[in-house]
Parts: sequence; structure tokens; C-alpha cells
Amino acid sequence: MRRQVLLFISILFLSSVLGQVSYSIPEEMATGSLVGNIAQDLGVDVKRLKSGKARIYTGDSAEYIELNKERGVLLVKEKIDREALCRQTTPCALHFQIALEGPMELFPITVEITDINDNAPIFQKEERVFEISESAVVGSKFMLEKAIDPDIGLNGLQSYTLKPNDNFMLKLHSQSDGNKKIEMVLQKPLDREKQEHISLIVTAVDGGDPQRSGTMQIHVTVLDANDNAPIFTKSVYKASVTENSPRGTLVTKLSATDADKGSNGEVTYVIGNTIDSVSKLFNITDEGELILNGPVDFEKDKNYQIDVEAVDRGGLSDSSKVLIDVSDLNDNSPIINIISKSNSVPEDCLSNTVIVMMSVSDPDSEKNGLVQCVINNSIPFTIKSTSTNVYSLLTDSDLDRERVSEYNITVTCSDEGAPSLSSSVILTLQISDVNDNAPVFEKSSYEAHIVENNTPGLSVFTVKARDADWNQNARVSYILEDSSVNGVPVSSYVSVSADSGVIHAVRSFDYEQIKDFQFRVRAQDGGSPPLSSNVNVKILIQDQNDNAPQVLYPVQTGGSLVAEMVPRSAEVGYLVTKVVAVDVDSGQNAWLSYKLQKATDRALFEVGLQNGEIRTIRQVTDKDAVKQRLTVVVEDNGQPSRSATVNINVVVADSFPEVLSEFTDFTQDKEYNDNLTFYLVLALAVVSFLFITCLVVIISVKIYRWRRSRILYQSNLPVIPYYPPRYSDTLGTGTLPHVYNYEVCRTTDSRKSDCKFGRAGSQNVLIMDPSSTGTMQRIQSDKSILDEPDSPLECFL
Repeated sequence: MRRQVLLFISILFLSSVLGQVSYSIPEEMATGSLVGNIAQDLGVDVKRLKSGKARIYTGDSAEYIELNKERGVLLVKEKIDREALCRQTTPCALHFQIALEGPMELFPITVEITDINDNAPIFQKEERVFEISESAVVGSKFMLEKAIDPDIGLNGLQSYTLKPNDNFMLKLHSQSDGNKKIEMVLQKPLDREKQEHISLIVTAVDGGDPQRSGTMQIHVTVLDANDNAPIFTKSVYKASVTENSPRGTLVTKLSATDADKGSNGEVTYVIGNTIDSVSKLFNITDEGELILNGPVDFEKDKNYQIDVEAVDRGGLSDSSKVLIDVSDLNDNSPIINIISKSNSVPEDCLSNTVIVMMSVSDPDSEKNGLVQCVINNSIPFTIKSTSTNVYSLLTDSDLDRERVSEYNITVTCSDEGAPSLSSSVILTLQISDVNDNAPVFEKSSYEAHIVENNTPGLSVFTVKARDADWNQNARVSYILEDSSVNGVPVSSYVSVSADSGVIHAVRSFDYEQIKDFQFRVRAQDGGSPPLSSNVNVKILIQDQNDNAPQVLYPVQTGGSLVAEMVPRSAEVGYLVTKVVAVDVDSGQNAWLSYKLQKATDRALFEVGLQNGEIRTIRQVTDKDAVKQRLTVVVEDNGQPSRSATVNINVVVADSFPEVLSEFTDFTQDKEYNDNLTFYLVLALAVVSFLFITCLVVIISVKIYRWRRSRILYQSNLPVIPYYPPRYSDTLGTGTLPHVYNYEVCRTTDSRKSDCKFGRAGSQNVLIMDPSSTGTMQRIQSDKSILDEPDSPLECFL
């Protein structure tokens, strides 16, 4: 008892070599009992057990030991019966692994289960009957059934005793398997007349503490003479049987002979003491044929030992042992069990990273149990055997989630039997994303057009970038990079939507001020750290026809009047003048065309559609009016088109004096045309104002006089006339304010004006200033004026 308690309390740590830890514990320990401090013995921190999701892997075996990750210890999960677990096999041990993840590690653990004396020896039969002839000679042997004790070592069966032992004694014979054959030997002749029935008790005793025992009752009946006992031809028979052989298969044939005649010479065969499971597998006939009576499995039992007894009718017997070897067949496919598996792995993991750890076993023997594992081709993985029956699946090359985001890995394990058997398992592995790709724009550069005079906030176009990564790493944001356009920040021109990449115009653009500008947009993903890329964007401002043509020549001034002079001798196609105009727009918006809108005589002049040249279209005659007025429209080609008009005065004359009488008319017509509208509006306003004022004054005077007359009438006072300031009586009649002078000067030569001559760039130009008065003064002689027809004449009226 003391020895068992010591074994139960003490837990022996055996060894830890190359990461393998061994413990020894007695069987039948209570649930929750401590096996060992695995964290300390492995040199692993308890935090590592938690973070690595430590777990026990036992394969297909039952799990008797559990891991407490909080304390880092191994505990008994359920009671262990060594005899049920290992039978008579020694040593009896549990083999399992502790698997860790991140990184993946595997630690083999061995727990030896030691025996305690928890079983007493047991005879399969509580009674045994022998019929022995009284003529049996001293030394005759009678085979007894062995007692069975599941315990081993000292706790197993140690000795037998026989009581009473007057006629018989026990004799033990050691066998090759370590067991002992027990025989009852006649040591004193029997006498039927003295004692016909003999009762014996056989006791089997083990060596445990406390000692346990089992008994069997033997009943002997003494018969008349039977001189000879059966004798086997062999003391040991050897045979073999192939596993999975059908029932009824002959295993071997035993033979025993008896020298007696008659019924005393008849021999029967009996399977002796053996384990129940074995006795049910085999059967022996009266002829000594050992027949297979049940399935045999090499993986369960590789051999059997059977004791066979030959007994004659006189009760004499002999025994022999049959050794049966079971031949292996390749009837088991490899068994694949996953120890640890990663469902996903980052795409930037290093080569030789362990993805899966698996155990592969084949219960068959020799070549039938040798296994090789392979995986499908053309994938960046490899499989290696890291230890006995343990395989690891590792990365073999770089992974790229953007190319392949998921792998279905087929692991096929085949044995070397004939025919070969195989098993396979499909492992699905997800490749998790790493931010290893920067956003990529759909174009290397962008160019967009926007029409000038746009509305601020107008959407111009969209830049688009794609990121091959996934989820947050593929979320793209757009940023307008800081830069300037003509010294102004680009952000005052355009903006970009961070989410959609839509570029908006911040202001209204004017093609005449800026025709194009460039900036850069950055696309940045949401990874950590973020990756980005840039793209150049060019905005081209498209011209809109928002500017009317501007006439550069003839110059239109408010203070002078320009006139072109055409000699009466001018031929057809004579160039009178040329209208010069420009349009600050561009393209077709700046293509100008010239048209004659109004003319005093349309049959005399024409305007070049493209060049604006005014030419005569017929010969000038004396009937043509001296004063000609042309209105030319300059129109651009925009949609809609814009235009400008210019008035051109043309004088038809051969000499300057002929045109002087017409200048005043030009001036009066011009003044009239320019001021007519203004004067009409002004006159209407003045008349309205005077009318309202007079009406108010008249009413006020009427009321004042009425009130004044009422006061004088009632007061009877003399009337004294009142004269307001600056009131005077002129010639004794009427009322007028003091003298106002109006001076109007006009001479009899008022139609003539002072003239001065100057050099100008145009031919036959007459400039008149209506604000001038006085007499004409000659700056040059009349001869010089006539000699130089290209000299312009400027007159001030």
C-alpha cells in the first residue's frame, strides 16, 4: 500500500532531449492530477502558450492528458487504465504532441503509464474436473489452466499453491513468451477403493502490495486402470495465417497418440487456458485441426499463442503450444490527420514558412506501412517530412495575392504496398493582403478641355486610379498637389474630390487671360504605410465667342470726323480704304468677314468679304453725290456670331475746295445723330419738371393770395406793396429780374473755317473739328496742297 501511494504522489520527470519531454505517472490517477510543468520543461513562456494557441494533438487516439494554458501544466483529463490501454505491453506510454502557432512549432511529449496492483489473478474457470485411472503411474501430468493477471512485473502473477497436496503437486514450466505452464503431477498412487473423489484448491498469488490472489476448485474422480497418457508429436507447433482470412481457414493440425487400446486410447483436443478474445478466434476439432473462427487483424495482434491439451478417456493428458504469426496485407490506406493549420498567410511571408503540420500513419508493416506524400504541381509550396510520421507544408517561393488569392492544395499520401493505397486531403489556403501595390492611374497623363466663361464648381472630368490590393489597402484617395499657375496657387483654379477623383473648376476661366495650365494629382491608398502615385493633368481652355470684333481702322473718335476722298476719275476697283479689325478670340471665333450694311449709293462701293477693302464697283460719274456715307459690319464666325459696325464718310471730289462746303453738313449730321436721343430725353424730363413746378407754384400762389385777402379784409389795414430782392420796375411795366446777357456771335463767313494741313498715313483723309471757329489760315500754299494728293486735310469749325 505504501508503495502505491508513493507512486501516486511522486511524478517523475524523465528526460527532455531535443525538445522531446517525457513524464512517468501511475495509472488510475484522479482527474485533474498534475502530470508536469510543461512550460518550464520546454523552456516556453506561459504567454507564448496563450498567444500560440497551444493545444494537444493525439491523432486518432483518445485524449487522456489535457493542457492548462493559464498555468502551463499538463493535467490528467480522465483516469487511465494501463491494462485496457496497453494490455501486457511494456513499457506502456502515451505519445502526443503540443502544437503552437505563429510561428508553428511542434513538441513531442511522452507520458509513461506505470502499473499499480489493481487486479487479482483470475482463473477463467472456477472449477475443473479430472477423471484419473487408479492405475496412473506416479509422475503422470495433468495440465491446469493458467491464472490471468492483467498487471505486469511484481504486480503480476508470481506463484501457485495446491491444497491439499497429498496425492498431487504443482509443477511450473517456463515458456519462450515468458509465461509459465502449470501442471498437476501425480506424486502418490491412487486407490479407488480408499478414495474415489478428491477435492483440491489451486491458488494463484501476485507479488503486489497488498497481495492479491485467485482460486480454482479441482475435482478428481478415480477410475479403473488407464495405463498410458496421450503424447503430442511436437511440444511446440508453429503456424501462420494471413490477416483478413475467411472463417474456417485451417491454421495447422496437431497430433497426439495414446498407446492404450479401446476407449482409453481415444484422444480429444481442448484449447487450454488463454484469453477469451483468443479462444473465440480459434477452434480445434476432434481430429486436431486448428480452425480460424473469427477475423484476425495484423494491426491489432501480430501473433497468437495457444495452449492445446490432448486428453484421453482415462483422464490422462498432454499439452502443446501453438505459435501463430499473422501475415500482413496492405489493407490500410495512409491516415492523414491535421495537427495545425493556418487558414491564411500574408503574401509577404518568408520562404519556408510552415503553413500546415500533419501526421501521416499507416497501420500496415514494412513496405506496406512506408508512406510518401506529395502535393499538386505548379504551386509555390512544398511538403517535407520533419520527423517520424510528421509532414510540414511550407512556402517554396514568393506569394502574390494580386495574382492568386486562394490556393486549393491537394496532399496525396501513398504507401509502398502492392497494390499501393493512397489517401488525399484538400487544404484551402487564403492569401491575406499586404499593402505592396501603389495606386495606378488609368492613363499616364490626362488632358481635358473646358470652355471659357464656365460656371464655378463645374465638373471638368475625372481621374481614376486603381489599386490591386484589397479592402483598406485598395481604398484610393485623391489629393491635389501644391503648385502654382502664374504665381497663383493651383487650388484657386481647380479642386479634386478626395473620394471620386472628380476635378472641379473653382473659378470661371477666360481664354484671353489663360489658355492652359498643368498640375499634378496624387492617388494615395489607405494602407499602412500608405503608397501613392502621381499623374500630370493638363487643362486646356477652349475659346468661346465672347468678344466682338474691334475696329482698328478707321479710328472712330468723338471729336473728329474721318472721311475718305475718291477722285471722280477713279476707275472700277479703285481702293477707297481698308477696314482693319481684330478679334481677341481664337480659331473660327476670330475669323472675320466684312459686309456693307448701309451705303448712300450701294451701286458704287463694295467691301471685300475677307480683307475689308472698300473698292468702287463702277466708274464714278458727275451725278454721284459728293458726300457718301458707308456703314460696314465686321462679323466673326463664332456661334452665335458677334459683330461691330464702323461708319465711313467718303467724299467724291477731285480737289479739296470742292469738299469744304460739305464738311459742316457732315458735322451737323454727326452731331445730330450722336445727340438726338440725349436731347429728346433731356427735353422730356425738363418739360415734365417745369410743368409740375408751375402747377405747384400756381396752386401755392392762389392759396397765398386767398389767405392774404382774407387777412386784409378782416383787419382794415392799408395795403403796402412789397418788392422782393433784385426786383425792379422797367419802364414802369412788367416784372423782370436784373439784366441777363445772351451773346450769339456769327460771321458772314461762318461756313468757312480755319484749316491746317498735316501729313497722314492714309490717302485723301479729311478731318473736321466742329468745335473750332474762326477764319481759315493757310499753313501751306494752295499749290503745295494740290501737288500732294496724299496729304490729309484737317479742318476745325
